Amino acid sequence: MAGAAMIGITMGDPAGVGPEVTLKAVDAMSPEDQAQTRIFGCRATLEAAQKAVGTSVDLDAVLIDIPVEGAPLPFGVEDPRAGDAAFRFVEAAVRAAEANEIGCIVTAPLNKATLNAAGHHYDGHTGMLAHLTGQPKAWMILASDKLKVIHVSTHVSLKDAIDRATPEQILKTIRIGNDHLKRIGYDKPRIAVAGINPHCGEGGLFGTEDDVQVVPAVKAAQEEGIDAHGPISADTLFHRAYNGAFDLIVAQYHDQGHIPVKLVAFDTGVNVTLGLPIDRTSVDHGTAFDIAGKGIANHENMVHAIAYARKLAAGR
Repeated sequence: MAGAAMIGITMGDPAGVGPEVTLKAVDAMSPEDQAQTRIFGCRATLEAAQKAVGTSVDLDAVLIDIPVEGAPLPFGVEDPRAGDAAFRFVEAAVRAAEANEIGCIVTAPLNKATLNAAGHHYDGHTGMLAHLTGQPKAWMILASDKLKVIHVSTHVSLKDAIDRATPEQILKTIRIGNDHLKRIGYDKPRIAVAGINPHCGEGGLFGTEDDVQVVPAVKAAQEEGIDAHGPISADTLFHRAYNGAFDLIVAQYHDQGHIPVKLVAFDTGVNVTLGLPIDRTSVDHGTAFDIAGKGIANHENMVHAIAYARKLAAGR
């Protein structure tokens, strides 16, 4: 492999749309970009997907073949064998990234139910990647042209998310987001921190979490020289950021950040994992079992995830 310039795409759940969007995206690449791409997946599954989508990707040139028991598995059907395969694709890509054989991982979607049914107990890619790289935590940023959001917490209950939004954790999230934006070319990122409660608690009428948990984190970030603002009520913040007032929003929990980004950039938003010793981007959609195997899955999101990955790989 060609090292840092190479990107590795993990095929995702073999029964989902991951194989299809991967093949469509690779098929649309220039020969030069294809030469800097590897797919971590299953040959039998990809051959079946090629028939569905009508692509002609040279698998001999791009594939790191990781066999799957019973492949090709039926498309659109939950199967623990598919969950185990999705884990093994990611694990192989992580090891390749750690060995500097690839510069960034791009992940196609997996299914959390089949992943856990196979004995891999993670809440998704982010937690899995943190564990595989020996890190206590990773962060998720959803990035689009006009709206970028990093999350203090993601796949936990709303009650747990509020408890996890400690001043220390919010400050870490601000730092991680600030460092990432600087890496991709922002000189002094303008970072807005969303409030937890409606209207940031309205002076204590709707809760004191914003005063007790968010305000100290923002002040600490400012003291470090970070251009941080907040807490700002979430009902106006995303509109302001979308129109250019801020470069990044720190969202306190999953839906607070995901809903706005998916509203304005459903097909173009990219999921980026931060806080790890390796780089990873991902599509921001699921396995879509209802259309898997039909050859109609839209690969636009995968194209954007790959483009972001190449930007990160080039800057390593």
